[in-house]
Amino acid sequence: MAKKGVLLVNLGTPDSPETKDVRKYLDEFLMDPRVIDINPVSRALLVKGIIAPFRSPKSAKLYKKIWDEKTGSPLLHYSKLQHQALKQRLGNAYQVELAMRYQSPSIGSALTRLKEGLVESIQVIALFPQYASASTGSVYDKVMELVKQWPTIPTISFVNSFHDNELMIETFAANGKKHQPETYDHILFSFHGLPQRQLIKSDHTGNYCLKTADCCSVMNDTNKFCYSAQSHHTARLIAEKLNIPKEKYTVCFQSRLGNDPWVQPYTTKIVAKLANEGKKRLLVFCPAFVADCLETVYEVTEEYGAEFRALGGEHIQLVESLNDAPTWIDALEKMVRDTHV
Repeated sequence: MAKKGVLLVNLGTPDSPETKDVRKYLDEFLMDPRVIDINPVSRALLVKGIIAPFRSPKSAKLYKKIWDEKTGSPLLHYSKLQHQALKQRLGNAYQVELAMRYQSPSIGSALTRLKEGLVESIQVIALFPQYASASTGSVYDKVMELVKQWPTIPTISFVNSFHDNELMIETFAANGKKHQPETYDHILFSFHGLPQRQLIKSDHTGNYCLKTADCCSVMNDTNKFCYSAQSHHTARLIAEKLNIPKEKYTVCFQSRLGNDPWVQPYTTKIVAKLANEGKKRLLVFCPAFVADCLETVYEVTEEYGAEFRALGGEHIQLVESLNDAPTWIDALEKMVRDTHV
């Protein structure tokens, strides 16, 4: 009996924390036209002439702080655990492969293994809860670019987003509950940032996005594909699960790059604002990530933690990501079984 194929794809990570490998990763990542969506010549000059050469040594130092001698990058480590756990859950009727959008293991090698496995269909799950052109869209773009070259193409399906997946919400809430949210002065839901222009492009009407201050606060037919609206929805569902009142949490966005306006409010400014208000203890969820990585274990804990303490705060506590939590594997298994063609 022919197997069904499943392709899990996360963002990616350098092959090592050495500068040359970090630069190679940044080159591939930032040269993606869906990530930096500007004129190709300008993008090449910006990435290869400025960002990659100057950012690589700095980023390499940060990667070395989170790199484990045995397991390497936490993102790849937890992605492998998720992959193995899902394979075990699904059994022999499925062939499950893992890939990274940038670097190793590549999408091309994973698709080749699925083709050689003679799978009858392929379900692609980009491991980003909220849809964005620069993440999920880029994965789909790459998959289609490669598969279109095959003489015979099996049935292919995509999971567009899972920002409201009940078991995913349950896992984040359970992880947060361990830290007793009621004992913190304020809770942050910090999502990865995007340039505002990418939000505007997702507005198919052309007259809704960023026209009002609260355009993302409630999901509707107009903003249902909007990354920011999906992020707000994820945060609201986790807060409701934990009975966190609206006045006690803030949705914000981190990892800004460049000078163009990005999705706001910025996490760093919210951290400063809360410190200036006399808040001492912050609990931070990062629900844009299904595995802990540089943006969670270093950016939130170390960078924002240092900024907060410098302004009079005492402690920022990161809520661990989904990683290999059994309920998250339940979510992936259900996603596959319920939606696989």
